Amino acid sequence: MTPTVRQARAEDRDDVVAFAEQVWRDRPDTVDYIPDVFTDWVESDGPDQRTVVAEVDGTAAGLCQALRLTGHEAWFQGMRVAPDYRGEGLGLAMVEHCFEWVRDRGATVGRNMVFSWNDAGLGQSVAAGFEPDTAFRFAHPAPDAGADPDTPVENDPAAAWSYWTASGARTHLSGLALDPDQPWALSELTRERLHRLADDETVFAVNGGGTSGMACRTGERDGPDGDRLAEYAVGAWEDRNTAAALFDAIRADAAALDVDGTRVLIPETPRHVAEAAAVRAELADWPDFVLSADLT
Repeated sequence: MTPTVRQARAEDRDDVVAFAEQVWRDRPDTVDYIPDVFTDWVESDGPDQRTVVAEVDGTAAGLCQALRLTGHEAWFQGMRVAPDYRGEGLGLAMVEHCFEWVRDRGATVGRNMVFSWNDAGLGQSVAAGFEPDTAFRFAHPAPDAGADPDTPVENDPAAAWSYWTASGARTHLSGLALDPDQPWALSELTRERLHRLADDETVFAVNGGGTSGMACRTGERDGPDGDRLAEYAVGAWEDRNTAAALFDAIRADAAALDVDGTRVLIPETPRHVAEAAAVRAELADWPDFVLSADLT
């Protein structure tokens, strides 16, 4: 069987929804987002985005989307294969098609994200040419207008950058943070991006006689339950006291925005996860894994 990989069309929706609803049938509490976004994906395809399906005998049996995030970084998401066609090479065919598409647009590295519990997705990604890169978790400190950091926290992108570049968090995360334009993608956090965020949103630098932590807000997003979230591309800190000041600054910032909750990307290390828990920042139930592929 040789699948045909082609750009997705609006009329593929019924096929895609049918298999997307079966992909995680062994996890009844997990709802796939693909049925909600497929039409938007097709309509918004353009120079920096391509959504493809793997067609078998006239039926769409696989899905993948490629995004060009920066001049050299690509992101791959939504990789799904109908359960009846697993092991038939559809995922590999779609990824190879998407690799070639982003290469033609200058990408030298491609990444994707897989939930840590998704054994099939992890195996499929490695088989398609991705290598494990890093892991992160989302923290969700609740907005609190009364939160008052014990240590000064300033909107200082230069200090935040200096801390980030030498931090263990940056090393663990391979320099990645949430992309400001794609809510489920990660890209390299640069000095220029931090300065833009300081002007357009806010950057936090915890400074109590030397910078010991940083974070940056990328904007607001709609959450999965219809709530409004303030999103922070990354949070990094030196110790528990710094974590307390950083998360208090985030709580107060989110309250000033009048949002319902927050989403802060933190490194999936024992220290960062434990210290975030110690300062009462609610944590996601599981980490997420990022895998990368050399496209050169």
